[in-house]
Amino acid sequence: MVRDQIQERGISNQAVLDAMRNTPRHLFMPEQQRDYAYDDTPLPIGYSQTISQPFIVAFMTDLLGAEKTHRVLEIGTGSGYQAAVLSPLAGEVYTIEIVPELAKRSQALLKQLSYENVTVRLGDGYKGWPEKAPFDRIILTAAPPELPQALVDQLKPGGRLVAPVGSSSWSQELIVVEKSKDGKVKKRSVLGVRFVPMVKGSQ
Repeated sequence: MVRDQIQERGISNQAVLDAMRNTPRHLFMPEQQRDYAYDDTPLPIGYSQTISQPFIVAFMTDLLGAEKTHRVLEIGTGSGYQAAVLSPLAGEVYTIEIVPELAKRSQALLKQLSYENVTVRLGDGYKGWPEKAPFDRIILTAAPPELPQALVDQLKPGGRLVAPVGSSSWSQELIVVEKSKDGKVKKRSVLGVRFVPMVKGSQ
């Protein structure tokens, strides 16, 4: 998977490649999907959610540029796979999931697999995690129609955010947001993507 799907497409960051190689992707899948775990495709994990294809996980992780001193926020825990990939790269990973069953399942699995620097929370990703802010890095694994201002506000000056954005799955862009030391925000589009929509809380 790493050699053929990720390195072949130009990702050379050794830390990212090692994280992808060392994370047991199949364990983050429903049993009926495990035969396809290392294929070059997104796969359903239940509750209308998916686990992204390996290349996209690696690509977004590489763009994010998490370091050992960083506090990272992930919006959309899903299976827990992206958080597991980030775990060896970051200091602390905080991840929010709005689907109760997925939050519970991911929390249990990450604990079982000893990802001790990952904390899972059931909640509305649109609100972020103000008590743990600011974050050095923020990553979204579901697409809001527009980037929530609360997440931009919770990004530390000097920080970076990576997110798919777009109201239609046919017109989403992967964007990188950089916040300068003086708080100015710059956005750039990197790639056309297709992600599940980011779900908003009812409150």
